[in-house]
Amino acid sequence: MTEADLEIENKLIAKQYKELLRISYQTLTDDDKQLIRSAFEIAVDAHKDQRRKSGEAYIFHPIAVAKIVASEIGLDAVSIAAALLHDVVEDTKYTLDDIDRMFGETVARIVDGLTKIAHLKKDMNISQQAENFRKMLLTLNDDVRVIIIKIADRYHNMLTMDSMPEHKQVKISSETLYIYAPLAHRIGLYNIKSELEDLSLKYTEPEVYNDIKSKIEDSKEEQQEYIDAFAEIIHNSLKKEGLEYSIKGRMKSIFSMRKKMMTQNVGFDEIYDKFALRIIYKSEKQNEKFLAWKIYSIVTDHFTPNPVRLRDWISSPKSTGYEALHITVMGPKGKWVEVQIRSERMHEIAEKGYAAHFKYKHGNQKEQGIEVWLNKLQEALENANTNAVDFVEEFKLNLYSKEIFVFTPNGELKSLPKGATPLDFAFSIHTEVGMRTRGAKVNGKLVPLNTTLNSGDQVEIITSEQAKPNQNWLDYATTARARAKIKSVLREEKKEIAEDGKEILRRKLKSQKISVNEDTINKLVSFFKLKTSLDLFYRVGVGSIDNQMIKEFASSYNNAFISFFKNRIRKNPVPEDIGKDEITSKYDMLVFGKEEEKLEYKLSQCCNPIPGDTVFGFVSVSEGIKLHKKNCPNAISLQSNYAYRIISAKWVDSSQEESRADIQLTGIDNLGLISEITNVISGNMHVNMRNLNFNTDGGTFSGKITLVVKNNAILKKVIENLKQINGIDKVTRV
Repeated sequence: MTEADLEIENKLIAKQYKELLRISYQTLTDDDKQLIRSAFEIAVDAHKDQRRKSGEAYIFHPIAVAKIVASEIGLDAVSIAAALLHDVVEDTKYTLDDIDRMFGETVARIVDGLTKIAHLKKDMNISQQAENFRKMLLTLNDDVRVIIIKIADRYHNMLTMDSMPEHKQVKISSETLYIYAPLAHRIGLYNIKSELEDLSLKYTEPEVYNDIKSKIEDSKEEQQEYIDAFAEIIHNSLKKEGLEYSIKGRMKSIFSMRKKMMTQNVGFDEIYDKFALRIIYKSEKQNEKFLAWKIYSIVTDHFTPNPVRLRDWISSPKSTGYEALHITVMGPKGKWVEVQIRSERMHEIAEKGYAAHFKYKHGNQKEQGIEVWLNKLQEALENANTNAVDFVEEFKLNLYSKEIFVFTPNGELKSLPKGATPLDFAFSIHTEVGMRTRGAKVNGKLVPLNTTLNSGDQVEIITSEQAKPNQNWLDYATTARARAKIKSVLREEKKEIAEDGKEILRRKLKSQKISVNEDTINKLVSFFKLKTSLDLFYRVGVGSIDNQMIKEFASSYNNAFISFFKNRIRKNPVPEDIGKDEITSKYDMLVFGKEEEKLEYKLSQCCNPIPGDTVFGFVSVSEGIKLHKKNCPNAISLQSNYAYRIISAKWVDSSQEESRADIQLTGIDNLGLISEITNVISGNMHVNMRNLNFNTDGGTFSGKITLVVKNNAILKKVIENLKQINGIDKVTRV
């Protein structure tokens, strides 16, 4: 950069700093300003050589996070200073001791918590990292400001993510939906929560996001007309009571619209409650409740309320401090509309969370406000009750009594089931580490592999190229993952022995004039009362099936084969190939497995199967599914050695292909309704019903029907015909 560019950039940084002070929600004292100024100067110095992926100076990021903390969340000077310093210890020459010395214990504690979060490794499986991060958050320290500043940090990252590669955008957005949006909701930061959800949708489903966004933009004029019509009806009544108020409309967020469309199985135009109305009134604190119910009375005089949709959060505020009266009424044009009744104070609390409480306190009360709120919030997060978001109920470590948390030598967090051993830990790191485990150290001491681990243990695995699983390991391991991997290795060893056993068996049968084929192998398995061909070959390989036993089989086999062969020639002459063309043209599509799925496949060169042949699929390592004839020369080898990679397959007539579909019906119950429904389905449309389930309650019914149809067009026709039946209100595909 040129000197002129640097000068422009420095002026912009200074301007951002001044704006930070100007927009602070809290009233800042001279000491507060000095604290923030010192933090700003250290942050500028620490990040002076760093730039973001977008190319701008890194310092703009901590300033932006501090502005969110100061204005949108409304926290105090300590929090603003910590936000400015939140990346200093992680990324620069400054240490935690430096921060403690310059800014005191509280700021240092918050920065330490933020640094620990940043040091959690990000390259592990996304969902597992998110799960561990979620459980770890509150165990870091006792200052909830760590979480709040981390939310602000993530919010700014989401706002500036356009310069990142797509895969990172999707990863970060998914983590945001999974962790940060629910956290913001629980803390009472509803605006930030909605923004986080919308921004996440923007990157995870950009087409959906842009489509809903454009439709919201198009409907703004219609929304304003509706608000005006509603306000006009109640305006005179509110004025007559001498109330000072404003009526605002709030469009539901893009993410919540998407959620409604998914859960209700409807399009954008079919959502009836796209926005909520807010009546915000002026009032002294002592009259707030009285006036809220007065406004409720006026609104319900003009519009019919839905009695089951009344929410009184004035008498019993939410644990986040949210206060309001929510009602749903039948508004103009016959539409249900949610009306939120709030005083100006309540509205401010809804926008800023608990921080707004400070504004209405005085003297010492006001000074203590931030600490009182933080303590309450910490308590609420730790003691989530049944009314709290389910997310937070899972949040505290002591709720996970069946889980333990241990650390790798590098400080990476791992969760394991209670009772887990070092061997389970080794496999949780990587399969290869587990396979090569020779020993383990727990908290620096060598321990047996069957030692039970405890939360907080630091575990180090000692590996060796010569080490490999043995049968005893199954007694040491408790997790499904470790046991499955150990069994897999032991099976592979068994297969190696079985390979040798197969060759021994082939030679021994050859000496008895018996050829090795699928039929012979099946008879051997049956003769020795075994379950699989692998068991047979393994027993021959280890010598538990010896020469004498094979001779006994040969004797019974030769007698049975002669009799069987004579009968087969007499009863079942070999069919000629004249019907092959007919079979080939009729059975033109291949399906796999019990569910008869259509999958990609290749024809094997060893037997060249054609439509109509009896076939099976083999899942190869590099070429996907290879199709073999059942009597392929390689069939026995594949099915005995790689049974777990065999998938059943068959040819079908694609013109007769059918699919399952579930449809949901609701309506008014009347005599003969089910008969009408079944007549429409089976009598007129020639569609099969697999399942029929109806419930009636108070004169209404709901039902679910599973149909088997040949194509989507027929299903749509069925649904249209069902909608015509008298009494049916709604028919939807599940």
